[in-house]
Amino acid sequence: MSDERDLVFDTLERMSSDIFIDRDVLRPDYVPEVLPHREGEIKRLTEVLAPILRRERPSNIFIYGLTGTGKTAVVRYVLRRFEDYARRKRLSHIAVAYLNCRHEDTTYRVLTELARSLGERLPFTGLSTAEVFKRFKEALDATGKSLIAVLDEIDFLVKKRGDELLYRLTRVNSELSKGKVSLIGITNDVRFMEVLDPRVKSSLGEIEIVFSPYDADQLRDILRERAVKAFKNGVLEEGVIDYCASIAAREHGDARRALDLLRVAGEIAEREGRRTVSVEDVRRAREEIERDMIVDVSKTLPFHGKLVLLVVALAGGRFDSTGDLYIKYRELAKGLGVEPVTQRRVSDIISELDMLGIVTTKIINRGRYGKTREVILNAEPNALIKAFKDDPRISWIFGNSRYR
Repeated sequence: MSDERDLVFDTLERMSSDIFIDRDVLRPDYVPEVLPHREGEIKRLTEVLAPILRRERPSNIFIYGLTGTGKTAVVRYVLRRFEDYARRKRLSHIAVAYLNCRHEDTTYRVLTELARSLGERLPFTGLSTAEVFKRFKEALDATGKSLIAVLDEIDFLVKKRGDELLYRLTRVNSELSKGKVSLIGITNDVRFMEVLDPRVKSSLGEIEIVFSPYDADQLRDILRERAVKAFKNGVLEEGVIDYCASIAAREHGDARRALDLLRVAGEIAEREGRRTVSVEDVRRAREEIERDMIVDVSKTLPFHGKLVLLVVALAGGRFDSTGDLYIKYRELAKGLGVEPVTQRRVSDIISELDMLGIVTTKIINRGRYGKTREVILNAEPNALIKAFKDDPRISWIFGNSRYR
């Protein structure tokens, strides 16, 4: 027992960092005091929201752009400034609610959190959504607040629950006598608006702000800004920031990716008891990060979920028709000597994989031949195939030249 305790204490002693001042500065949920190269977006968002200071309702705003382009950081940065300004000026009518729809992924939970932002405490379960919506409206009118409701990753909620909640929220102001609601929707999916009911689309997208990817020079500026606060002086060797920036620039200008690379590289050096972070640490960090999360999740799927996914991977990561996918799935299942599930169940499995972000599906209209779904894998096919080779129920097929 004492040996185990000593091991813990020895490890903790060694973990006193010679690398970091504050690694949290490099995490995606950190909102810095300065956001380089997003001055235009900050100004535009501030201008749209400014009427709330005069007790007027700002337009609804829809923000989209690729992952890691600063959308969430800019929104939280601006709203924090609005809250600070309201406190200084003693403006009590402004309320802000930030929700990530990947976590608050039901109509009930979204409405409960919006009500909570107004001081209305509702149970986590037990009420109908109609009752929760009613109490949310009553709280708005009772307080007379002007609520800015941010729905981050809004596409996740709509894919799972439909756009009924958005329709009700974009229409709620006509049902209020004192309170007001303005929505800010954020998504990485540039096609998201295409799936919305036209009435929701026109209301939600009153103002649209598009975030373009960062280039390598901009990413270097962002990393230098954060590195000063994150790392001890002299820790980063020459070329580390440039290398992180160049990798992220090639991958759609994703600042989150660049920051993750820099943080994980520092953690590798820290674990090994070194006092500097090298370009080689960044290479190792890239390998560590690229142990694809999708692959890890895929390994935990039920057996037939794995088979459906494997069929897509063996086809190069794409199927233009769920009917064709099902035919290949049946062939694979029979080849493994297992009873295939029904086509309806495979359709449900595809929807579940879409919900998990492992695949992306899109409805394709084939005219008189009806509609089908296109299925696209969101991971490297060979990485999934390699992962499934470790499953003894599946691995033997890879000895068959047909599946190599």
